[in-house]
Amino acid sequence: MNIAYILLGSNMGNSAVQLNEAIKNITENIGIIRKESSIYSTAAWGNTEQPNFLNKVLIIETICDAKNLLKKTLHIETKMGRVRTTKNAPRIIDIDILFFNNEIIGTKNLVIPHPEIANRRFVLVPLAEIAMDFVHPVSKKSIKNMLLECKDTLNVQKI
Repeated sequence: MNIAYILLGSNMGNSAVQLNEAIKNITENIGIIRKESSIYSTAAWGNTEQPNFLNKVLIIETICDAKNLLKKTLHIETKMGRVRTTKNAPRIIDIDILFFNNEIIGTKNLVIPHPEIANRRFVLVPLAEIAMDFVHPVSKKSIKNMLLECKDTLNVQKI
């Protein structure tokens, strides 16, 4: 069995409903959710001229390898209506693989750990809620310490 840490995000339509739909699809197609964070509201990162995002982190147990997990998460995004346009555009659903076991993967289509974890409070706050002692396999820092050192100033509000 593999353990994956997944970030869900949405800022189009009813975002809470979109997150729940993504969770349903993940449970049906990927694996068992072992832990899930609260839902957090955050101003959009990068392209700020759009609605706030709702974000949530899941810890999933899956038989998928990392490549297959990526394929399945992209399929769920497409099935839910995500259309990729410009970078940091609004989206119905965004499913990012943050960590996969303690693996370090760097291919053209897949980079794990996600390269921006340390720079984004909207990732670190929900991640710390459910896995504060998890150690990043590259930086060797705990999520708790990464959050303390994060320079991102965006407000991340539990709802």
